[in-house]
Amino acid sequence: MRVYIDTSVFGGYFEPEFEVWTRPFFKSIRKNVISPIVSELTVNELEEAPDRVRHLFKEHIPKIKIVQLGDEVYHLANLYIKEKAVTPKSYDDAVHIAVATIIKADVIVSWNFKHIVNVNRIRSYNSANLKYGYSVIDIRTPLEFIS
Repeated sequence: MRVYIDTSVFGGYFEPEFEVWTRPFFKSIRKNVISPIVSELTVNELEEAPDRVRHLFKEHIPKIKIVQLGDEVYHLANLYIKEKAVTPKSYDDAVHIAVATIIKADVIVSWNFKHIVNVNRIRSYNSANLKYGYSVIDIRTPLEFIS
């Protein structure tokens, strides 16, 4: 399964509220059950993260596909804002969704409940995707990957 991982999942590994579900998610990556994907944006956001979060990312780099950002990504992110899926303040979140949509990831995994894993936002993203000729995208938390 090709899974786009946003920055919040790496941080969730060390957060007491989320680690019980995030750690098994990363175990699935190590066991090659999940093919992890991140974007250049994720890499840039992780540069500002605490040392242990950056170390976790570096530890998994051999298994992670890093996707470059391009004009189509920025265009789709702007369409999400035009369609009011998110406000301009949440542009980076729109970029994460756009990347995953364009590369046809099977699912996006996030702990960002405000702008990503939110039923109203998901409906708005997918409405825009359909309106502009893209496929719908599935958005979940690491909790849903525990088997």
